Order: sequence, then structure tokens, then C-alpha cells
Amino acid sequence: MGDQATPPAPELAAMAINDGPCLKHPFSDRAPVRLIVCRPDGGAGLAGQRVRAGGWVKTGREQGKGSFAFLEVNDGSCPANLQVIVDAGVADLSTLVQTGTCVLVEGLLKVPPEGTKQKIELRVDKVLHVGPTDPASYPIPKTKLSLEFLRDHIHLRPRTNTISAVARIRNALAFATHSFFQEHGFLYVHTPIITTSDCEGAGEMFQATTLISEAEKLDKELILNPPPTEADIEAAKCTVGEKSSVVAQLKAAKATKEDISASVSDLKKAKENLSRVEERAKLKPGIPKKDGKIDYGQDFFGRQAFLTVSGQLQVETYACAVSSVYTFGPTFRAEHSHTSRHLAEFWMVEPEIAFADLQDDMNCAEAYVKYMCQWLLNKCFDDMELMAKLYDKGCIDRLRMVSSTPFERITYTEAVQLLEEAVRGGKEFEKNVEWGIDLASEHERYLTEDIFKKPVIVYNYPKGIKAFYMRLNDDSKTVAAMDILVPKVGELIGGSQREERYEVIQQRIAEMGLPLEPYEWYLDLRRYGTVKHCGFGLGFERMILFATGIDNIRDVIPFPRYPGRADL
Repeated sequence: MGDQATPPAPELAAMAINDGPCLKHPFSDRAPVRLIVCRPDGGAGLAGQRVRAGGWVKTGREQGKGSFAFLEVNDGSCPANLQVIVDAGVADLSTLVQTGTCVLVEGLLKVPPEGTKQKIELRVDKVLHVGPTDPASYPIPKTKLSLEFLRDHIHLRPRTNTISAVARIRNALAFATHSFFQEHGFLYVHTPIITTSDCEGAGEMFQATTLISEAEKLDKELILNPPPTEADIEAAKCTVGEKSSVVAQLKAAKATKEDISASVSDLKKAKENLSRVEERAKLKPGIPKKDGKIDYGQDFFGRQAFLTVSGQLQVETYACAVSSVYTFGPTFRAEHSHTSRHLAEFWMVEPEIAFADLQDDMNCAEAYVKYMCQWLLNKCFDDMELMAKLYDKGCIDRLRMVSSTPFERITYTEAVQLLEEAVRGGKEFEKNVEWGIDLASEHERYLTEDIFKKPVIVYNYPKGIKAFYMRLNDDSKTVAAMDILVPKVGELIGGSQREERYEVIQQRIAEMGLPLEPYEWYLDLRRYGTVKHCGFGLGFERMILFATGIDNIRDVIPFPRYPGRADL
């Protein structure tokens, strides 16, 4: 077992008040199951101590002709269950034994009889809470359920062994991410979710707009309160004329100051009313347009805005000021893809390093991936054992191999040559191999799984298949880009040295057919104090796929969003 077997001291609070529980979570009225069963001795050393434990019943069965019941209780703190024994005199056993029931119980920890797999069990003398479940309607029974089935019960699937283990692995990788970058002096920067820049130039972005809701609101309001007619406008103009005449007559007659002021006030109100009537008359149902196109000037931000596909461009502003930074957050892609590798909402880790080139970028990315693999081996070994048992028996060996093996480094041109040699040797790919193509997943996996049998970094890609911000190499054909390919998923990381030369990046933006205006701020980073810098992006869910061996990306994110589905 890894480090997880040793409970961290802050989570273990000793209680010496009368005969109360001896173990307790500092912020909850119970002892986490992990603190009992994940000790090196399996909890046997706690025998004789009083404990309060809570969780959900995985399985339950009445024994001894209904005189007592065995419950397997899990609270999500670890994959192992705590065996709980309840006598019929303590509580209604028929309710307790149902899968999905929530219980909070108190009693003494005892070593079970020899020959049982448990090292410790809880003999209950108090049942403090029961959250009952109707077994006839509960959709997560103790039978084995497919991951596809669980996607239709997204709110209850965390109660399953697989999804709770994935949640702990995901948590560990997030912690490892922050630990790695903090240990190496990076600053965590929160980049915006709403953006006006398309980092990838792909155009597959979700639009953030209030025009539709505002148009719907206006349509309803105009039905209830129709806009003024021409006659209404003329009437308001006549009223203004009449009030103006009255003011003029009073002034000519040298009326009192009070009378003139009152008349001027009436005229002012008439003019304000006319202005309101004229403005309201301009209201038209539907989305506002200008010159035949949607008028985004009337949108919430006064221009088109989108959900971000990457925080890279924005985080570069901080890299060009505080040197080493990273962002870690949700990104969005409006791609109508139903593959096992695509989500509409996913998380990206994107570091950016000033005064660094492509070699530094590759070194950082390799160190980061190795760090995460070792972290899982140290902190989540029991969860990884569950993944090996249920999904991929080689996942632990894969983590060990990646954490301890230098990554292979080859140019894109060398990669294509190797793939072409494989084709000449009889290997068949669905997509033809030739210089200039964007390597498909089948090509990437063949390089890492069959040729090198370890992670591979491919660098110096053709400029035509990469983004405008990647630094143009001296051959003017390739850019200083790199991808890290790993077994099981193919591309895990994509990165590059950024183009720091003002004239070159301006030309690259034009070549890609992108408008200059939205990127003027980005060009300013090159106009004023430009610096060599680099960075990369890691798809967080892809890292979890790689680690666990699970096949579908929809099963490694808590609330998957994909075409047709956005539950909860």
C-alpha cells in the first residue's frame, strides 16, 4: 500500500470525555472509515476503542434468524468498507440492510473471528441516524452496473465503487498539480471563463449572449404593451408644442416667476414624455440587427463573447510580468462529437514560463507527468488497485513505467518516417501517413505503444497544422511545438515556444485569416518588453483516462457535458 495507509495526524482527534468516541473527524460528528480500515494493521490496533461512524450501506444481510445484521458501510473516504454488526434489539434491521441506506452508528471496535478477511469490525450499540431507501425504486442496487447505465443516474453514481474511486484519483491529481507548480515557484492565475479571443482559431466555441433572452423578454412586453403608433407620437409632439406656446405667452405677458417656472416644468415633462414615446416606437421584436447582421453592440459586453477554449493567451499576460505562472480551470468546445475522447466542458492545466524555450517546455512537461504518476502511486494506491482489478490490470505498471522512464524525443519528421516504415512493413492505418498531416490518435498510440513502448515527445510540427502563436522555426516550414504521447490515450500534452517576434506573429495571424483587432492586446506583449517564453496544456480528463485505464472520458468527470446532455 502507498502512503494513504498512514492516516494524517490532523484528521485524527483523540477524545477523552467519559466514554465518548475515541476517533473523530475535526469537522464532522464521526470517524472517517479511512482512518479505521486504511491503517497499516487494517484497524486491528484500534480494537476496544469506541467509535462513531457514518456512511451508506453497500450490502446488508440479516443473520441468526433475524437476531443481528452485517452491514458493509462506506463513506467515500476510501474504497474499503467498514463491517458493522447491529443486533435486532438496537434497531429495526429490515431498514438498515437495504443497499443505499444512510446510517450513523456508534459502538466498539472489535477484532473479528479468525478466518475472516476483515481486520476490524464495529459492534454497534447505538443507531443515531437512519436515512432509509426504498429498494423497489432505488436505481443503484448492489448488482454490477455498466458505466453507460450510471450516466443516466449522474446524481447517484458517486455512491458506486468506480465513480467514488475516480473522484479520489481526480482529487489527488488536482492536488498533485498544484503541489508540483507551487514547489517550482509558479503563480496560480485565474483566467476568465468568458472571453472575446479564440485561442485555437477553430471557431467551435459556445457563445455567451443575452440577446436571445432580452429579445424574448421584449417580445412578451410588446404583446402586453404595444409600441406607440404614429398618432401617439404626433399627440406627444402636439403636447410639447402647446406647452411651448404657453411658456412663450407667459414670458411675453411678463407673468410672475412662479407661473413661468411651473409652465417650464410642464414643458420639460412633455419633452421627456415625447422622448420616451419616440424611443419606444423604435423597439422592434426579435434580435437586434445592424446592416443586416446581428448587432452585438447591444449585447451584454458590447461585442461578441464566448466561453473559453483555453486560458493560455490570457495567462501569457502574467507570464510576461511575473515569469512563471499556470492556470487550471474549465474550458469549453462546441464540437458535435460523440466519441469516447470528447467533452463539451473539460478541464485544462496550462503553465507558461518566461525566459524559456522549447527544451525547457519539454523538460517541465515531462517532470510534471512523472510527478503526477508518482503521486498516485504514493497517495492513491488502493484506488489504483481497484482500477487494476475492474478496468485495466496494467494501469499500476504503466504509472510506474512513466514515473521512472526518460521520455523518448523525436521530431515530427522522424515520427512520420517511422510511421511510413511501419506502413511499408505491412501496418495499416485508417488515415494515410504523409508529411504535413495532423497525426491521428492511431498514429500517436502506435508510436508510444508499439515502437517505443514508453512516452514519446514529438516536436517541430508543420506550421500549417498548428496555432498562430507558436514560434516559427528557421526553416520557415515548422514551428517550435511539441506533443507528449502516452500509452492508452495518445496525446496527453500539447505545447510550444510562443512567437515573441512582433512582425512574425502579426503575419501569422493574417495567414490564419484571423482579425487583428481582437488580438491587439496580445500583440502589445510583443510591442512592449517582449520575452522568449513557452507553455503547454494538459487535458486533465485525459490524464485520468491514462491513469485509470477507463475507456470513456464521460466517466472521469463528475458532471459530463456532451451533445444532447447537460444533466444537473
